[in-house]
Amino acid sequence: MPQQSQTSLLMQRRFLPYFITQFFGAFNDNIFKNVLLLFVAFAGVGALPVSSHLFINLAAGLFILPFFLFSASAGVLADKYEKSGFIRKVKLAEIGIMLFGAIGFITESYLILLILLFLMGTQSAFFGPVKYALLPQQLTDKELVPGNALVETGTFLAILLGTLGAGVIASADNANYIAAGCVVLFALFGYFASRSIPEAAASAPDLTFRWQPIKDTKKTLAIAKSDRVIFQSIMAISWFWFLGAAYLTQFPNFTKIYLNGSESAVSFLLALFSIGIATGSMACDKLSNHRIEIGIVPLGSLGISIFGWLMASSVPDSLPTFESFNQFIGYQPLWPLFTYLLLLGVSGGIFIVPLYAMMQQRAKITERAQVIAALNIFNSLFMVGSAILGIVCLSIIELSIPQFFLLLAAFNLLVALYLFNQVPIFVVRFLLWVTTHTMYRVTHKNLHHLPEKGGALIVCNHVSYMDALLLSGAYPRLIRFVMQEEYANLPPIRRFLKRAGVIPISSTNRGSIRRAFNQVEQDLNDGHIVCIFPEGHLTNDGEIKEFMRGMDIILRRSPVPVIPMALKGLWGSYFSRYKGQACQGRPTRFWSKVEIEAGEPVSPEQATTHTMRQKVAELRGACR
Repeated sequence: MPQQSQTSLLMQRRFLPYFITQFFGAFNDNIFKNVLLLFVAFAGVGALPVSSHLFINLAAGLFILPFFLFSASAGVLADKYEKSGFIRKVKLAEIGIMLFGAIGFITESYLILLILLFLMGTQSAFFGPVKYALLPQQLTDKELVPGNALVETGTFLAILLGTLGAGVIASADNANYIAAGCVVLFALFGYFASRSIPEAAASAPDLTFRWQPIKDTKKTLAIAKSDRVIFQSIMAISWFWFLGAAYLTQFPNFTKIYLNGSESAVSFLLALFSIGIATGSMACDKLSNHRIEIGIVPLGSLGISIFGWLMASSVPDSLPTFESFNQFIGYQPLWPLFTYLLLLGVSGGIFIVPLYAMMQQRAKITERAQVIAALNIFNSLFMVGSAILGIVCLSIIELSIPQFFLLLAAFNLLVALYLFNQVPIFVVRFLLWVTTHTMYRVTHKNLHHLPEKGGALIVCNHVSYMDALLLSGAYPRLIRFVMQEEYANLPPIRRFLKRAGVIPISSTNRGSIRRAFNQVEQDLNDGHIVCIFPEGHLTNDGEIKEFMRGMDIILRRSPVPVIPMALKGLWGSYFSRYKGQACQGRPTRFWSKVEIEAGEPVSPEQATTHTMRQKVAELRGACR
């Protein structure tokens, strides 16, 4: 994937109109909600039909309620009908809602605005499934991560700008008229952008739709639970929104009570958090090399706990009274807290993007929107749970807000440990990829020859002890390596290597050889990729030695395609036998160029030891 993948997506019609549409959707939602809440906060006595506290709680509940009521039906409709047309209908509905909202703002009819908040939640409930289900139809698998990174970036920037914009609108003269005009105008912007979204065919046109919300909800949740990986992704994403709701809800009181900050300071903390998530989302695409790298998810979760804990622990014991916003942001004892909050957001962005991409890629085409609908239902449940936890901890148990934040960090640490236990191989592989690409300037060439599905045998030259680590990080599929038994059975790493699919072999032990060949046969027949170094040992002079006949035995038992690969630039490194033995003396080369190249697959009938050695040598060329 080219390095400019994110920028190039924003230049293409198959993505840009969609991006603008979803941006204005999130932006307008937050303009409407926050202007309404600000109007309520400063409403005169008798202007509200109920007390302001009850009104605010009703507003929150009425916006979330449609996600329980309508998400399942929205998922069925999004799978049944062509998606770009469906989006335009939803955006037209938004314009109608905002026209009534404009009337509500102008007439200061808070009861109408409260009802319209429910209708806005309904519109969002119908937009959510089609918004995420459209992406896999318009983007390739390799574009899903950068595409989702841009969507999450746009969403959180829209939330931030909408929140800040609401403050500007509410404080202006004739605020009700300005608010009325803005919500209609931004709804129009979203609709006109949606008119340029390319057609996306219906995923399941034969679906039968009947208005049966309870039955549809049960069926939608059953679809989500039928695939364990999808369900775990949904739970992890919903946990992220649980944490996000908990933090964002407490920011105003946290800033006012514990940081002596004003409304501008609240906006500043919100901006740091949102910019952090946007930055983390974009960084995730780079860190994962533009592919779905599930190993980064537990690390993002760990970052949420670490920086959440540090942020809550870095509140100064005493603070002056700040007379201006500049004094607040210029007070140096608060800078560590600002930094940790920003990094908390970055960790959240890194955490969330691969999960969305994984869920979209893994869901069946005919059920994708219904899976997203299930996600929206669980998101809503978790956000309600977040509010309940906040009430219990802060009002009943009477924890302080910093203590509440510490509790969230501790709960999330348990989630991080669970996630690590689910995918330890992918976490370690990602860390190894980061390590090797920090040590070397690694480039990949023609790795598209490696199959995305099915069994295959990789044969490669053997230059250094880093070879397997470099190859394992080069491709998203798990590669199972045949390794010398003395290294594979080292006590500290034996269990981990076994879980990673490493196949131990000893050339002096017939039983070990037999077990290794049986395991290779089973793995290839099960559709895995197996890598062997047919030379049998590290090169002593940088040249490719004769290939041993083990490859022929493997192919007789499991006739699969054979992919030649070559490692270039590792001879002379600290981990090669350039000095007679590997890892001798001090390293003398730093950040040297290394290239990994794959050749075209060779049929098992043509893949003799002589032929494959020749192909590997041609790939490597003169670069040792």
